[in-house]
Amino acid sequence: MALLRAVVLSGLGAIAVLAAAGRVIRLLDGDDPREDRAVRALQDALGHRPGDGDAVGATASAQSGEPREMLDVLTAPLSWYSGVPQTIANGAIWCGATWLLTRDRRSAIAPATALALETTCFVASAALVRRPRPDRVWRPEQPHATSSFPSGHTAAAFALHGTLADLLDRHGARGARLLGPILRYGIPGAIAFSRVYRGQHHISDTVAGVALGVWSAGVVRRAMLSS
Repeated sequence: MALLRAVVLSGLGAIAVLAAAGRVIRLLDGDDPREDRAVRALQDALGHRPGDGDAVGATASAQSGEPREMLDVLTAPLSWYSGVPQTIANGAIWCGATWLLTRDRRSAIAPATALALETTCFVASAALVRRPRPDRVWRPEQPHATSSFPSGHTAAAFALHGTLADLLDRHGARGARLLGPILRYGIPGAIAFSRVYRGQHHISDTVAGVALGVWSAGVVRRAMLSS
């Protein structure tokens, strides 16, 4: 009960902070913020134009056999990997694998707990902020109907992979010193970049997503994996 109370109270505080931050950002810089200029410039330098990335255009481009630039090739699987169904499947797989390897109940439910906490805070704060997606950018995938702030894909990536790194540390897994930073920062950081580069989010959306994901993993680590 004490564990549940700590998580719930922490979650309510995180929602309030995220909602306030998102509203302030929208108030100060509007819905076409200056931060998007750098993204547009990078996309333009690599030959992408607004409207080129809709579903019809992307299919036509693929069928024509036109070569894809390197960042498009690299970020496409990252964006797919961070999708909602894939993240849910990853969480379930790692919960099962952790149970089989450790028989430790707290460790086994830690990945799901981190994702549940992150998702609750994301959905609630996004509904309060209601920030539009970036405008006049190349966007090869259809965006979700949720608010752009914060980035839920980024938050989930940092929450899940950060918790996996904590599990390696908790159980003294071989190679934890090498795999830990890759899981904690490398993979989710690349996902955050892919979300911005592919026109799904403003830069500040992913910054908020990083903060939410790292915080969610931290709550789970302190509440479930420290003892």
